[in-house]
Amino acid sequence: MSAAHGRTRGEYAKSSARRQAILEAAVEVFASAGFHRGSLRDVADRAGLSQAGVLHHFPSKPHLVAAVLTWRDDESRQRFVDDVPGGLETVRALVALIEYNQRKTPELVELYATLSAEATSSDHPVHEYFVRRYAWVVGYVQRAFESIAGSGELRADVDPAAAARWVVALMDGLQIQWLYDRDSVDMAAHVRTYIRSLLTVDL
Repeated sequence: MSAAHGRTRGEYAKSSARRQAILEAAVEVFASAGFHRGSLRDVADRAGLSQAGVLHHFPSKPHLVAAVLTWRDDESRQRFVDDVPGGLETVRALVALIEYNQRKTPELVELYATLSAEATSSDHPVHEYFVRRYAWVVGYVQRAFESIAGSGELRADVDPAAAARWVVALMDGLQIQWLYDRDSVDMAAHVRTYIRSLLTVDL
């Protein structure tokens, strides 16, 4: 029985490693080629698998792209969102996430920028994902600014809902500029400077 359990654990670990390899390959393919031009064959080649091997784990290209985006969000939440108390700590964590992404995961920034532009069409396979994600992100930042306002740390003339929209728009715009000029554009520094201009305390 223990041998069987050992094989099961080994098979699970091998399957998990293959899924991770596919996700990482998909990030590279879709970040460089976009959803429509990037193919499952390209992903399979990068992952060192057959196309059937990819389809065993992800039954279609939309399933794979959705899994990549979910994986990106889960990683971000675990690092910078979960257990953050709110208020100023939330916006500090947001700036830290931007800094982490530009230093450690540039391919994910490129993937997000590429797919978010493509997915504005309502018939795009991940359109609804971005609709839900924007609603969540804007709401998350708005709640942080509302908490900051409640503690007297937000300028009196700043509306939390509008500030949340401005910050998210700034983040998206800076991503595009940074992808064109990574040496000159510091996304985290610009977002930090802007948020500081909204506060009555230092960030």
